[in-house]
Amino acid sequence: MASLRFSVDHEALRPQFAGLGPETRETTMNSRYSPPNECLSCHLRGGNFFCALSRTSIKALNEIKLGAAFPEGVVILAEGQTPRGVFMLCQGQAKLSITAKDGKTFILRIAKPGEVLGLHAVVTGRPYEMTVETMQPCLLNLVSRDNFLRFLNDHSDACLHALQHISRDYQTACDALRSVGLTHSISERLAKFLLESSADGKVANGVVRTKLTLTHEEISQLVGTTRETITRLLSDFRKRELAELRGSTLVIHNKPALERLIAS
Repeated sequence: MASLRFSVDHEALRPQFAGLGPETRETTMNSRYSPPNECLSCHLRGGNFFCALSRTSIKALNEIKLGAAFPEGVVILAEGQTPRGVFMLCQGQAKLSITAKDGKTFILRIAKPGEVLGLHAVVTGRPYEMTVETMQPCLLNLVSRDNFLRFLNDHSDACLHALQHISRDYQTACDALRSVGLTHSISERLAKFLLESSADGKVANGVVRTKLTLTHEEISQLVGTTRETITRLLSDFRKRELAELRGSTLVIHNKPALERLIAS
């Protein structure tokens, strides 16, 4: 398998990476991924992607972005950091989290391909409000803050897409707060999370299977509880033949029963 080397030493882009560690700026990784080149010919882009823009806008975006590949476990941007640019996730997944003063971490959501990371901070000029860390090898397009703001100013369709993206992020944050803050039962929160995670899973004989590459600790940070509680509840769900985690595979044995937990 070919070795992919990513080095960011270009002076014009140095401010964009000033907040990233040397392991991010200079990365060697074995991967089946390769950095995206031309946005116009990118086979990864879908209708829900930010870059699903007009041909003119895509050409302009292609001139100011830098394609990069990051391995798993890299902090792309950090909460409280001065915004230096946006990261457009082309492939892979990343977790978006915030940390309380006591050190507790809450994962807001899992970012998927098509999302723009750091958009709110770049537009408002305020520090990044969350930390973004890759959960698997990821492909990203990076654009410095100054270039991105000029791009939005010159291309109205991109400006509209940015507004829609920020609105979706706001709605998602409200849903997360509603789930954690207004739901009394932790088992109900976990059932909801498992059902949402299996929405695109494969169904055979009433059993749903899907990939879920999250640890018990990460699930607890998404649901708003402790790792021990998640471990106990998953064991209970397995004994009751509702759902279980088999390594990185989530198996939903009784979807109607999980749905009743939420409705109760």
